[in-house]
Amino acid sequence: MSTNDKELQEKMYAYLRRHHPEICRHWFDQIAVAGVEGGLLRLVVDEPVRLKYLQRTCVASFTEAAQSASGRLMTVRFVGSDVEKVDTSVKLVRTTNALSATDHNNFSESPILLDEQMLLSPDYCFDGFVVGPGNRLAHAASLAVTSKLGRAYNPFFIHGSVGLGKTHLLQAICQATLRNQPSARILYISCNTFMDAFHESVKAGRMSEFRLRFRNVDLLVIDDIHFLSKREQTQEEFFHTFNMLHQSGRQIVLSSDAAPCEIPDLEERLVSRFNSGLVARIDRPCYETRVAILKAKARLHDLQLSEDVAAYVAARIDSNIRELEGALTKIRGVALALGRTIDLDLAKEALGVNIQVGGSKNNQPSMQSILDSVARYYDVKLTDLLGKRRHKSVVLPRQVCMWLARRHTRYSLEEIGGYLGGRDHTTVLHAVRTVTARSNTDECLRSDVERIEDGLKLNNVSVTPSPH
Repeated sequence: MSTNDKELQEKMYAYLRRHHPEICRHWFDQIAVAGVEGGLLRLVVDEPVRLKYLQRTCVASFTEAAQSASGRLMTVRFVGSDVEKVDTSVKLVRTTNALSATDHNNFSESPILLDEQMLLSPDYCFDGFVVGPGNRLAHAASLAVTSKLGRAYNPFFIHGSVGLGKTHLLQAICQATLRNQPSARILYISCNTFMDAFHESVKAGRMSEFRLRFRNVDLLVIDDIHFLSKREQTQEEFFHTFNMLHQSGRQIVLSSDAAPCEIPDLEERLVSRFNSGLVARIDRPCYETRVAILKAKARLHDLQLSEDVAAYVAARIDSNIRELEGALTKIRGVALALGRTIDLDLAKEALGVNIQVGGSKNNQPSMQSILDSVARYYDVKLTDLLGKRRHKSVVLPRQVCMWLARRHTRYSLEEIGGYLGGRDHTTVLHAVRTVTARSNTDECLRSDVERIEDGLKLNNVSVTPSPH
């Protein structure tokens, strides 16, 4: 890369970070500038999934950045390292040579392709998946499926609530298979796309082409299979597709918001087939996993995120990964708008520090204000307070948090334990009894607790640090 190309690239990325931060990724620096010719700037991308992602979603933003950086009217084109073999019109997820020319023409001309296949995101790879207690089985099984296609767990069924990483694992399986077995025929779609394609094929009288498309693959991946509910005709067709693939040793991977037996109005024969392989559930991430997810998302977007900010966001949001991503996006947006660095104060401002998390309407303190007050008073990190460490410097502050939460909020013992690193109710009960008993005999502890309570009543999180 010449000096001029490197300078152009740096200016482009600086522009993108300012004006299009949502598309910026840490791997953008691996994109090479192939030069400008006739107003066309070619950017070389080695990784096929990244290439197709950029071609589908980022051309306009990169073109805008290139024109701003160069002061010239130009167009950006993303190409592979072997430019002559790049085919941007491929409709199925596969490498360039996965199908013969005849197969490719049949697929691209068929009217059952109501829309293109679901776009694989480079973000959704195994390297970017954060493993925790709630998803360890699903992650391990996904790796096994990739390494032994059709022989490890077939079918492989992942279920869990929205925003917990099901789609991430499905796409990671596809991407790993593309790398490990370039000749594998892969079809990754949503259940709605399958149903629409089926109905369109029935109307057009082209069921043979429909069946060729869905039954002539090595890996069939369908997201949100629970939408088959109450669709009797589609269930009938999928039943035969499933049997054909399974009997020939082809891999089937499905995801759903519910376990097979919990999907309403799903035929019993489909339920039994879904249960015949491995059914893996994904649960909500615990506190430590949420912190790790936030750090991973920050690295992906090339953001500097301190431990305190990650701990604060993870403590406030315990629902799902999409909510965590949304919070991170909001913090980044506020930081850009105000021209400030991301710190704890900005995070609180962005997420609304006045929004009570667990507090009542009667001026009772929120759970977050209790956590902040105790952390500052005892001069401990929020991450340590909510983490698994049992060091004596953290144990007492953590117990005080539990005692204050039980006294000043309406949270149950289980809910308080959930906020404090996923601890069970017996741990919280022990902490409450311990602080109560010690306060009766330990004047220093009683004084500490009273000072923290006074600060909470004044709605002053920045209480004076402990003199001890």
